[in-house]
Formats: sequence, C-alpha cells, structure tokens
Amino acid sequence: MQQDITADFAADSLRAPMPLRFRVSTRIGAKTDLGRVRENNEDKFEYYIPSDDDTLARKGHVYVVCDGMGGHNAGQIASELAIKTFLDTYLNHPADDPAIAAQAAAEAANRYVHEVGIAIPSRRGMGTTLTALILWQDQAIWAQVGDSRGYRIRAGELTQRTPEHTWIEESVAAGMLTREQAEAHPYRHVITRAIGTEATVPVDTVAEQLEAGDVYVLCSDGLTNHVSDPQLLATATEFGPSEAAWKLVGQALLGGGSDNCTVVVIHVDSLEPNAPATAP
Repeated sequence: MQQDITADFAADSLRAPMPLRFRVSTRIGAKTDLGRVRENNEDKFEYYIPSDDDTLARKGHVYVVCDGMGGHNAGQIASELAIKTFLDTYLNHPADDPAIAAQAAAEAANRYVHEVGIAIPSRRGMGTTLTALILWQDQAIWAQVGDSRGYRIRAGELTQRTPEHTWIEESVAAGMLTREQAEAHPYRHVITRAIGTEATVPVDTVAEQLEAGDVYVLCSDGLTNHVSDPQLLATATEFGPSEAAWKLVGQALLGGGSDNCTVVVIHVDSLEPNAPATAP
C-alpha cells in the first residue's frame, strides 16, 4: 500500500505578511466584582495583545466584555462560551479586514451559545451581551451586541461609541419617548439583542480613527446603572488604568451594587508610524 506523504499546509502560509504600519502602545487596567446582590458573577472580560508583528498587523489588540443572562448559572456559562468563541474565531479568521473578522466572530459566538442552550434544557434561553474593541493599525473598531457599553475619552470629552440595543434606546431614537421619560421607565433594562438567545443576531461594527492619548472604557451595565458619565470621565481621566478600573467598580458598589460590575480601561500612550524592516 502506497503511503501518502503529501503534507498539509495552511492557506496563511502562502499569504504575504501584512505590514505593521503603526505601532500602538497601551496600558490596561481591569476589574470585575460580584456586586452586593448577586450570588454569582455572570460578567466576563478578556484581552489579547499579540507579541509578533505579523499578528499585530493583521489582528491588533483585542478587548472584550460580556454580561451574561439566564437562570441556574446559565448567564455565567453564556458569557464564558461567547468570549472564548469570539476570540478564537477572530484571531483565526482569514479576512484581512478586522471589522469583517469581528462580525464573523460575534456571529460564531452567537451560534455556539444558542446551540448549547438548545442542547441543555437548564440553559435554554441563556444569552450574553458582547462589546469588543480592536485597536488595529491606526484604527479603533467596535463590535457590539446588547447593552454593555464602550466609551472613548478624547481631549477631555467622554463619548459613548457603541449603540445600545435596548427597548428604551430604540424608543427614544424613534421619538416614542423623551430622554427624561426613558430614565424612569420600567422597561429601561430590557435588551433587544443578545448573543445566544436567537439563532441569528445582527452585529453592529463601527470603525474610527485612533489617536495617541485616547482612553477607552468597556463596561457592563453594573457600572452605568450606578456611575454617571461625569463620574466616569473624572475617574478615568484622573487615574491610571488599573486604579481607575478599581475606583469605578468601587463607585458602583457604593451606589448600590445591584448587579455584577466589570470595567476595562485602556490608555493609548502612543501611536507611531512603524519603520519597515530593512534588508541586511
């Protein structure tokens, strides 16, 4: 019997390296807490910063926050499955455009969480939010499902960069409610999109220019339920990323701590054009 000695090879091995046009230097701080009411933490955060220039050029820095939902610890499982699937799919996706890879990764996470929820009755209907930030070359790219939030601080101004998939926000956008009515509405926490609750989910992706000095904050609603935008701005501006993350979570606990709370703070210390390597 003749032995097949043909070696398998990856398609990536035939692809020319992508140039790293810009080198981003960041500092990161993160903190998650159970809160004062919940018995388990359904929040999850992860980040991944490649060490080799080719992966940095293709995928950049990746930061993700998920806030799970569902009884019998299902929310904790949903956020864990979603964040792992998102990162694995994104980092291995063949697309050169990170926004395309991020959308595909969120869709893959949705399929997996949904399938697990169907397969295990006690986890049926489980789901999670997903907020992802990718710092790629000289761009910041967001992928969003649900009501966790992504903020940017630039030149002393705080702006929310992610859309919020809630009944309230959609009602305000449609002119059905005023902002003042929305603040006290009993449906203000009802979300209209989540990873895993349906077989498919729309994923919003937003790309913007990255600048040195930018500060990014990713958080679950356990923070924004108790900490105002002015508080968030003052704390994230005054303190370094680790201290800011801890202080923001502490402020949420002092404000009531009604939910799990997770904060990731990223300082963009520098963004420099990367000189191409020269042949010896």
